[in-house]
Amino acid sequence: MTAQPPDEPFGSLFDDPELEAVFARASPADTLAAVLTEARAVLTEVDSPLDAELWGSDILAAFGSEPGQADEIVSAAERSGTPEALATLRVLGAVGSGSLRDTASAAADRLAASGISEPDWAGSIGKPIPGQCWSYGDSAGQQEAVTASFWYAELGHVVSVLLDRAQGGGIKNVWVGESGGVLERTREMAEQDPKMIFEMITQADAGGRMHRAIAAGECPQRPEEISSVASRRAILRARAARLKP
Repeated sequence: MTAQPPDEPFGSLFDDPELEAVFARASPADTLAAVLTEARAVLTEVDSPLDAELWGSDILAAFGSEPGQADEIVSAAERSGTPEALATLRVLGAVGSGSLRDTASAAADRLAASGISEPDWAGSIGKPIPGQCWSYGDSAGQQEAVTASFWYAELGHVVSVLLDRAQGGGIKNVWVGESGGVLERTREMAEQDPKMIFEMITQADAGGRMHRAIAAGECPQRPEEISSVASRRAILRARAARLKP
């Protein structure tokens, strides 16, 4: 069983595993310059909070195992005081976790209070409304895809995580895309294959399964799985946090 292919709204400079090594050697000033250059090129064309979050998830993947680097970027972005810096801070506040989320959001609020303009999606980013959730897996219990839908007004999207039970329930792949028709197609696939099991689950159950998978670790194998898990790691965690018991 494989996860569905990604439906990317745009190509990002940061969707590249090699950039983690590059950023690890770069100074905060050089990294900020690269991020803000990308922000000017991408965020001016982004018209939905989801697209902005996907971009931010790519950025955090590029930061990799250097969490302090993201915190330094927050400080540098606030000092920059430009519209693209404010947009970047809003994105990091939406898909970042822990102290990064809090410090980025606080810095964004201070810049906004100074009169810097914000994109239309700034007020809603990071706050989608959870919708229907479901599970789809093989009857042997080896793999399971847990999917949750979310809504920004009338625009729906899904986050689906593929779990590998042979690897302790770890994350094998992650997919994010528009919600239109996904639930119906999943139901149809389950009806056509008696070896597959489909069930609707509660938001709390979906959140619990996602959190347990995150705690179990990551186990992608193919290159495309490795790239997908890394680039969607931040948005998966942000969405799992929205599925509260």
